[in-house]
Amino acid sequence: MDKMKDKLKRRTYEDKLAELHFELVKMQYWIRKTGQKLVLIFEGRDAAGKGGAVKSIIEPLNPRGCRVVALGVPSDREKTQWYFQRYVAHLPAAGEIVLFDRSWYNRAGVEHVMGFCSDEEYTEFLLACPQFERLLVRSGITLLKYWFSVSDEEQERRFKERAGNPARRWKLSPMDLESMPRWVEYSKAKDEMFHYTDIEEAHWWTVEADNKRRARLNCIAHILSSLPYQDSTPPPLNLPERHGRPDSYVRPPKSSQHFVPDLNL
Repeated sequence: MDKMKDKLKRRTYEDKLAELHFELVKMQYWIRKTGQKLVLIFEGRDAAGKGGAVKSIIEPLNPRGCRVVALGVPSDREKTQWYFQRYVAHLPAAGEIVLFDRSWYNRAGVEHVMGFCSDEEYTEFLLACPQFERLLVRSGITLLKYWFSVSDEEQERRFKERAGNPARRWKLSPMDLESMPRWVEYSKAKDEMFHYTDIEEAHWWTVEADNKRRARLNCIAHILSSLPYQDSTPPPLNLPERHGRPDSYVRPPKSSQHFVPDLNL
């Protein structure tokens, strides 16, 4: 059986995820201590599991030094700016991690396939993007780009699951539905994007994502292996003692407060 399709037991997955989460915490301490700047880009097929991977990465991290950027449709003003301009505003400062859940590569994917940009704008992007990313790397940013790949059969299964589940139906956007009959067009756009933007300074890394659990573990492990981080976890904290005697303060009666009801499960 294909390893990527072989179901990973929940206990095995959770144990490995906990191990990787601890390493992510070490990595973040190191990034903060050394003033590193890390940018992670997540692109790929609709329903390929990018969002779940992003959540699994940020779960153990301090949000004060790690944030997710998922920009919506540009405003009328932003449409008149240099294409990369609104993304530059979200790049990390020293000691920060930024994850782009979709990124400037919208132009090479959905904008191009759906006709939201002109052929001239698309061509300019393919030529300018490698130069832009080389500048980012030269400035001291570590740039890792991940493409989540899912088979058409698995994508269709996930779409049907979302469509039939009221709690998950919101995950199906109009663009997701439009992508289904355009599978070939999106495949060609991805190939063209890789041809121009898989550069030595910032390669594309494909994550096989038919198995979501394996995809998350593999992606996190690769991020960790791509950085020369060292364990910079601070020593245990000595908590200060409370001041004042316990009997020097009288709490107000519970009847004067409003409590959330207990579900009595």
